[in-house]
Amino acid sequence: MSFQELLPTIAKLFNLLLFVGVMFYFLRRPIKEAFRARQQSIRDELMRAEEERAAAEARLEEVEGRLARLDTEVEAIRAQAQREAAEERARIERATEEEMRKIREQARREIESAAKAARSGLRAFTAEQSVQLAEQMIRRDIRPEDDANLAREYVEELGGVRR
Repeated sequence: MSFQELLPTIAKLFNLLLFVGVMFYFLRRPIKEAFRARQQSIRDELMRAEEERAAAEARLEEVEGRLARLDTEVEAIRAQAQREAAEERARIERATEEEMRKIREQARREIESAAKAARSGLRAFTAEQSVQLAEQMIRRDIRPEDDANLAREYVEELGGVRR
């Protein structure tokens, strides 16, 4: 190849180098600033990502703590419910026992009252029967002469009282 043949290629290479040089001269600052801005943007994004990761880890720890406490809280609630159920059961048992005592006492009073009424009725019946039996015995055993003697004795007693 001859120099003449290489001359257009050399010219093109020179133009390219000149263009790249001019471009480098004029674009050096904007490109440098763009790279710095991009670098800063990447740093900022990395820092924000690190902060978000730390916040996410803190939330994760908080949630895990809540879950751990949740088991404890559920157990505490369950224990409280069992205590309340036992207390309610005991209260119901006491109320039932008190009600049973009141019913027994009322039944005892009613039985005593019925027994008194029965005794009173029995006494009245016995007294009535005794009176009837005595009347029958007197009618059977007293003769008209005994009746006259009794009347006379009574009159004499009355007469003795007047004197």
